[in-house]
Amino acid sequence: MSNLALKIFNDRLPHKPYFADELQCGLRIAGKERAILAKYIQFNQPHAQFWLCFDVDRPGAAIDWSDRNAPAPTLTIMNKSNGHAHLLYALKTALRTAPDGKIKPLKYAAAVESALREKLSADVGYSGLICKNPNHDSWQVAVWQPELYTLDWLADSLDLKSANDKAILPDYGLGRNCTLFDKTRKWAYRAIRQGWPEYDQWLQACYERASAHNSMFTSPLDGNEVMCIAKSIAKWTNSRFTIDNFNEYIMRTHSSNLQSIRGSVGGKLSHGGGRKVSSNSENQRKPWLLQGVSRSSYYRNKKNGT
Repeated sequence: MSNLALKIFNDRLPHKPYFADELQCGLRIAGKERAILAKYIQFNQPHAQFWLCFDVDRPGAAIDWSDRNAPAPTLTIMNKSNGHAHLLYALKTALRTAPDGKIKPLKYAAAVESALREKLSADVGYSGLICKNPNHDSWQVAVWQPELYTLDWLADSLDLKSANDKAILPDYGLGRNCTLFDKTRKWAYRAIRQGWPEYDQWLQACYERASAHNSMFTSPLDGNEVMCIAKSIAKWTNSRFTIDNFNEYIMRTHSSNLQSIRGSVGGKLSHGGGRKVSSNSENQRKPWLLQGVSRSSYYRNKKNGT
């Protein structure tokens, strides 16, 4: 394995990753120095995603990506006994997975991830939290692409359908972050107006709502990720959805609607005969008809004194 690729992997590890030597014994958490010795390790940081990782459970998984016209993985980490592998794609710029970043780039990344998963026929039940540790001798590791990927570079090899119809799986990878954020924020916009709670109470309510949505996923997000999403939504709504701002918004909307209604009524009056017109006016008498000329000719002759 390339020393550079291994260095990139290790440099990007969380300070205290989850790790396991045997999956059936559950996950533990420790400093990087201990975790890096384990067979399995958390490879992305809690709020920044440097890697797209796919779990491919079939013999030849480390090499058949080429037959599927998929972009080359940065590295593959293969189980020597059955040929199953984790395929990792290193991103040049980390994705901010907490929703205090912009949601649009996250949805774009989720679309790329989903399309790449489909092309690789990777496991849709993979949680994306830990992968086979390339530092461990149990696995066979190979480097295929030394350059770091941009999302656009990956997208060039994929079918993302149209820009407004991305095939994002709501229960997979980054799709979970997007789904959890969207569902929780839409609830929060309405719920905060029911009593305008204090921040700590509001944060707890947001966390409980986000946790409820998270529990519906086949592979739920880590509790820290859920809290991060809940905290971001709670802070944003707490600072912008105050009772004073809401009342000001209502008054501004009411005033705008009132002006619109008045303008509409005024327009109807002016076009519908709201102003009284004298029955003896020229418009009512139409003298040009008696003279057998057009209206414009009548007024032209009148102006000329003829």
